[in-house]
Amino acid sequence: MRRIRHIQDVVDWGLCVGCGACASVCEKSGVSLVHIDTEGIRPVFDHQRCAGCTDCLFVCPGYGIDSEAFRKGWGALAEENLLIGPSLEIWEGHAASPDIRYRGSSGGAVTALALYCLEREGMRFVLHTGMDPERPWRNVTVKSRSGAELILRAGSRYCPSSPCEALRDIEESDGPCVFIGKPCDAAAAIAVSSQRPRLRRNLGLVLTFFCAGPPCTKGTLSQLDRLGIRKEQVREIRYRGHGWPGEFTVVYDGGERRNSLSYKEAWGSLAKHHRSFRCHLCPDGLGEIADVSCGDAWHRYAADGNPGRSLVVARTARGRDILRKAMTEGYLDLVPSNPENVAAAQGLVKRRQQVFGRLLAMRLLLVPTPDYRGFPLFRAWRETSIVSRAKTVLGTLKRLVLRGLWRRNPVPGV
Repeated sequence: MRRIRHIQDVVDWGLCVGCGACASVCEKSGVSLVHIDTEGIRPVFDHQRCAGCTDCLFVCPGYGIDSEAFRKGWGALAEENLLIGPSLEIWEGHAASPDIRYRGSSGGAVTALALYCLEREGMRFVLHTGMDPERPWRNVTVKSRSGAELILRAGSRYCPSSPCEALRDIEESDGPCVFIGKPCDAAAAIAVSSQRPRLRRNLGLVLTFFCAGPPCTKGTLSQLDRLGIRKEQVREIRYRGHGWPGEFTVVYDGGERRNSLSYKEAWGSLAKHHRSFRCHLCPDGLGEIADVSCGDAWHRYAADGNPGRSLVVARTARGRDILRKAMTEGYLDLVPSNPENVAAAQGLVKRRQQVFGRLLAMRLLLVPTPDYRGFPLFRAWRETSIVSRAKTVLGTLKRLVLRGLWRRNPVPGV
């Protein structure tokens, strides 16, 4: 079995998620981030400064994720569900504000909870992801300090993001802050905080959302091609929201024109052709390493149209307490739910049942695998049929061979 010895190995073996944590923790200014349209956000290393250093490797979610350590260190000691992870409480509903509910990707729960933290908990800012105004087909890491900024940036962004690159801003803040990122980003932020006590104190709330994996920028550009729009014309791209689930909408020619694709059309193409292999290996699409995770309550969706609705899972005592207060203060309109509803709403539970088989296929070809600790991947895989298990292993073997993933593949420009 080949082993990962340096974070460059993570990149070369296609395991990088582009979270930016490596750049955040580097004390030698040896790591910078580049955006590659066909891959995502990737680190570039100054090999002279990085020689012999592996500090950033141990906060990298491409190298490994330790759910057990999180549960012990962050108070997520609830009984674990095989498919959705540990939870203290599960709710479903939406933001109480009709505007936030409309603008959000589902029920606007993440935005509403972050807004409560700004306005009632005294948190200094929300570190999250927004549209790059100069290149709307890309993302940029932002700090929202007001409700207006937060609401303006509401909604999913189905292209690469690296919010962990700015963790030092939270660490150096004069008070607690909200962090919002993908499940892998949340895992990285918490891993970094285990090494940095001040960051740990200032992570006032870690929020994540159910995630099937972000497509690379080429995916967004391909949607522009389908619509016959040049990127130079684009003023704004909205991937969904403004209704549930909303449309992939492009505003262009100075804001005077717009065109769109249905959510099904756009996400179907983005998901099928433009996600990284590492996203297919994710053990935590439902965000169990966070204080609170949210996602679409698809089991409540009606094709004839209805307002957005979210599932909200409190993973830690802190997350549960803030969530309850946000409900009491009128920021969220929620009713109790349960693990069965989460499983019914989210096809992501099927991926957890496949991850062990995919990792097994990689090991058969001596391909390095991430180190996942505390996730019941074998038990979840064992719950599937023998035929399903065989298909998972054989399908992954085929993908590894046909895509050349059985060997190291250095990324051009990295």
